[in-house]
Amino acid sequence: MYKGATFKTKKITICSLVGISLTTLLLSGCTGNSSNKTSVATPSPRAGSIQSTAAPQAGKVINKTDEQPSTVYYELFVRSFYDSDGDGIGDLKGITQKLDYLNDGNPETTTDLGIGGIWLMPINPSPSYHGYDVTDYRAINPEYGTIEDMQELITEAHKRGIKIIMDLVVNHTSKEHPWFVDSAKNSDSKYRDWYVWAEDQGRPANGASAAGGGNAWHSILGSHYLGGFWEGMPDLNFDNAEVRTEMKDIGKFWLEQGVDGFRLDAAKHIYEDLLSDKSEATTAKNVSWWQEFRKVMNEVNPEAYIVGEVWENSAVTVGAYLDQAFDSSFNFGLAETLVNSVKTEKDSGTAFTLERTYKLYSKISDSQFTDATFLTNHDQNRVMSQLDNNPNHAKMAAALLLTLPGNPFIYYGEEIGMRGVKPDEGLREPMRWSAADQGEGQTTWEAGSNNAGAINVDVESQLNDSGSMLERYRELIALRNEIPALRDGGIRDYASGNPGVMAYERLTTQDQVLVVHNLTGEEQTVVLQPNVEGFSYSKILKTIAVKSILNSDQLTLPPYSTAIVE
Repeated sequence: MYKGATFKTKKITICSLVGISLTTLLLSGCTGNSSNKTSVATPSPRAGSIQSTAAPQAGKVINKTDEQPSTVYYELFVRSFYDSDGDGIGDLKGITQKLDYLNDGNPETTTDLGIGGIWLMPINPSPSYHGYDVTDYRAINPEYGTIEDMQELITEAHKRGIKIIMDLVVNHTSKEHPWFVDSAKNSDSKYRDWYVWAEDQGRPANGASAAGGGNAWHSILGSHYLGGFWEGMPDLNFDNAEVRTEMKDIGKFWLEQGVDGFRLDAAKHIYEDLLSDKSEATTAKNVSWWQEFRKVMNEVNPEAYIVGEVWENSAVTVGAYLDQAFDSSFNFGLAETLVNSVKTEKDSGTAFTLERTYKLYSKISDSQFTDATFLTNHDQNRVMSQLDNNPNHAKMAAALLLTLPGNPFIYYGEEIGMRGVKPDEGLREPMRWSAADQGEGQTTWEAGSNNAGAINVDVESQLNDSGSMLERYRELIALRNEIPALRDGGIRDYASGNPGVMAYERLTTQDQVLVVHNLTGEEQTVVLQPNVEGFSYSKILKTIAVKSILNSDQLTLPPYSTAIVE
């Protein structure tokens, strides 16, 4: 099997969120004395468990763990990635030309990144540079190419074991979409009820937007329409059955073109229009729609991967969408925690929280969920900028992301340490292929001011540099693809007893490894204790950065390093 080509089998079962609560699952994280550099690591005991000191049996099988078969995804802004025709704008042919950079399909090579999936940010026609206001759902933005270019990209990606998922933006259209233009001009238009008009529904044209907090209502030709994100993005009316049917048909259309799934934009805002709409009932209505959507997608491709943008830190709210709707939902809370952990060089109790969160998600989804993890995305200041351009911290962030469960999403340019701060254009600057601003394939639609003059922040400079950010990402992804427990396993907390060291077990029913990160700039030593099954970790399987040393049960980690122990 090609690198990163481990795919998940979806089994749809009926599961209810009723009565499930996270209150008893999410407890306080680990604590410790920051002055201690040597500490005793102990697995976090489960209720009723017995700590055994007996020697483990060889090949011990774990009876129960919530596995998450996964692959590494790469979030890609087409406009910024690679320009094949010299017009300064990235395009689909450009992505096809650079597939070997992402994954050449040969597991024996080490020059590619090794990813197994690509998330294409919006590729439909749009009047905006970003594409999140669509004017034609069944076409390709002509600046990016044609439907034939898309099909060629899919074919070539599949040859290399790469899945392609695309942004599907159905919460709203562009103000310039023909549906809305006709809806606004004619009160008796076929499309009038496809949008939400205050006067037609007898609603007051005021109320704070759930998406942004400002007034969600906008005027045109004497009427007021709902547009929670921006006046240029009028919300569709999903209470209208024709709208729901159209969006399901659009999803089917793209799956029939060969797309492997969707990233669903603004997934919680289908019915959550105003701040006053935030409620369990509204969440249930959203989930019901996405279940309806999922059911129809299964008719075309039951293996289609669907990941939703539910920008919430509430595990209960996010978890609701994992019941026969989404395979994954982006873990925004985890992203914030990981960046903060490496910035402060302190363990955040991440594994402790994830282990309990995943128990909830497993119950809701009948063990069919896969987390969608990331550091930052196209709506957030880039991780390197958040970390004050500290390469050690950025490499540790990558190590955390790529050794945790779920499908990790890497934002393009993250692997070479690109910088970016708001406004949004600054987060989506051209991918840097060489130090030359006008090099082959370099996009020039945006000046790239955040990365202007940055030394060695480009692919060419880092390709053959063993100490580069790019090499660290390649090494971590290869390690993840090589070790089944890292690629597909669940997680179990393993308290290091040291606030500067984060540790956790990764487990499948056949394999288990211990992952230990030294988040600090000083050498740290921990004493490893048997885990809850009496299994003792006694051999370093792999190290990242500088080599760690295991002497009996004492593990010594150099600054900013990671050890995988078996």
